[in-house]
Amino acid sequence: MVEVPGSHSGWTFVTNHARVLAVIADNPNVRIRDIAAHCRLTERAVQRIISDLEQDGYLSHTRDGRTNTYRIQPDKVLRHPAEAGLTVASLLSLLVQDETDRVQHPRSRPSRLAGTGRAR
Repeated sequence: MVEVPGSHSGWTFVTNHARVLAVIADNPNVRIRDIAAHCRLTERAVQRIISDLEQDGYLSHTRDGRTNTYRIQPDKVLRHPAEAGLTVASLLSLLVQDETDRVQHPRSRPSRLAGTGRAR
């Protein structure tokens, strides 16, 4: 199970959609339950966010038995006009730590980028 961060109140810089995408980038086989715990959301909210991301082509999934494997579309451009030209890969580069960086600068939560197809 994913380590759950401490409680928080007030505003934040990152949307729930970006948080969910970052957790999936860490582990493409992550369970909805674990995404919800990490992002402090309900499982239903995570399902809606994943549905939004899939409908707009940012994410897809394949099912193998009871396991979903998610695939992020790293070249897809972000939606807001203020981020015109920025890709999902550029967003994730800010939110997800690279394997080599993690060895040099470990953080409290694990990060795994396999399956994101992210260009470095």
